[in-house]
Amino acid sequence: MLTHLTIKNFALIEQLEMNFSNQLSIITGETGAGKSILLGALGLVLGKRADLTSLKDKEQKCIIEAQFKIDKYSLKSFFSENDLDYEDLTIIRREILPSGKSRAFVNDSPVNLNELQELGEFLIDIHSQHQTRELSEEAYQIQILDAVAGNSEILQQYNSHLSEYKSAKSKLKKLISEKESLAKEQDYNSFLLEELLAANLKAGEQSELENIFEKLNNVEFIKEALDKSLALTNEEQIGIIQNIKEVKASLQKISGLSSEFNELTERVSSVLIEMDDISNELFNQTEKLVNDPEQLELTNQKLQTIYSLQKKHQVNSVEELLEIQNDLDNKVVLADDLENAISTLENEILSKIEVLDQVAKVISTNRKNAVPVLTDRITSVLSQLGMVNARFQFEIKPSETYNTFGKDEVQLLFSANKGTDFGLLKKVASGGELSRIMLAVKAILAEYSKLPTIIFDEIDTGVSGEIAHKMGDIMKAMSIEMQVFAITHLPQIAAKGQQHYKVFKSAQGESTVSELKLLTSDERIVEIAEMLSGKDISDSALNHAKALLN
Repeated sequence: MLTHLTIKNFALIEQLEMNFSNQLSIITGETGAGKSILLGALGLVLGKRADLTSLKDKEQKCIIEAQFKIDKYSLKSFFSENDLDYEDLTIIRREILPSGKSRAFVNDSPVNLNELQELGEFLIDIHSQHQTRELSEEAYQIQILDAVAGNSEILQQYNSHLSEYKSAKSKLKKLISEKESLAKEQDYNSFLLEELLAANLKAGEQSELENIFEKLNNVEFIKEALDKSLALTNEEQIGIIQNIKEVKASLQKISGLSSEFNELTERVSSVLIEMDDISNELFNQTEKLVNDPEQLELTNQKLQTIYSLQKKHQVNSVEELLEIQNDLDNKVVLADDLENAISTLENEILSKIEVLDQVAKVISTNRKNAVPVLTDRITSVLSQLGMVNARFQFEIKPSETYNTFGKDEVQLLFSANKGTDFGLLKKVASGGELSRIMLAVKAILAEYSKLPTIIFDEIDTGVSGEIAHKMGDIMKAMSIEMQVFAITHLPQIAAKGQQHYKVFKSAQGESTVSELKLLTSDERIVEIAEMLSGKDISDSALNHAKALLN
């Protein structure tokens, strides 16, 4: 419940500080006195967006601070999940700076507006005239049914399944898109891959093939060079090896005379060994040299294939072609994998649909079971409010669409009088009837929602007299279990409150400010008398006011 409210530099309010009780509190005041400003300030505390128009003095920051007693409302888990310090007396503060920036704090811990709005839903229900119009909307009608049906927990399960279903559907859509994109390239990729596979490429083979080609393409030239080299090396009389042998023999004669001669002899011996090895290799190369036009043609064809593929793929090596081949292979495999993934995901989605349908069926059954309970309760309360012949029908039809509230389509039909047909609530109910229906709904929901605080902003629109008395009685009954505020223009309702606040304007220097005052018993009599007869208060109005208060 709201225990304390401080407002500084907001709209027409310079500074306001007020304590509140846990019962029925009445707020009255002339039109334009600032009642809406109070609701605006509370709205900011509950996470509504703000702007610089909220500042009374544009040079000073605006501060709105509300204290809530929350020990009975099982909110520790919310604070833990949002990493906030829990306090039985929790303080929410909202600041609007002259720069236009806004800050929010819960027990001095900074929070964003989404967190503030989520917390606010557990603390206060501000009922405005706009919300009365919401009564005609399907989403609100379903919300009422679910509260009475006790669907809160199962709706959480349903929405968890729905989230998984939507995620799977989104993933499936993405996979199908990828598959379609790949399909456009699939034929061409397959062709390129087959072309590369047919080339039977091997890393390092290009340089080897180019060596083979050069040899086979220049057989005669190579043979001539090898034969000449072999002849010069091995000629019996003037060959290089024979000459080296003679040099070695000459040096051996003097090698024993000095270490220098001996070293020269050894070096010549090494040269002789090397020349023998060269001679043998020249012979071997000559023997291996074969004129093979067929092999030459095959080698040339393979090289031309490689060169053509390199040009097509704009690369310079076989290794790069093999990388492209691997990528293409992966793309082809990916298309097959995507097909399998899509099939698997489609089966998963069918399973999720089955679960969703089962849970949605339970939700719908609970709603149908709640309908007679809810309609009986509403008609009972409305009977007290002068609508003795009011009747309701909830039409619940299955839908093919998965909504956050299940698979039902709900219509609330209403008949105010005997002998009249049922029609859509928004078409057949008057403003005064809607106000009374909304109060009846709120009174019933108060028993199920366990909300700490509710604020009625002129829910009495369109009613008067004895009906207003009854509305006040209902609000007073609600205040036994929860904190209730009623902003009203009706003296009958104003007289029901345990506390009575008056909003009024006053001139301070060159400016006008709005103030909120807790009325004494005598001041309250005067205020209600004024609501009865206007500024010129008569004795009868005072007596009537006393009678109402008694």
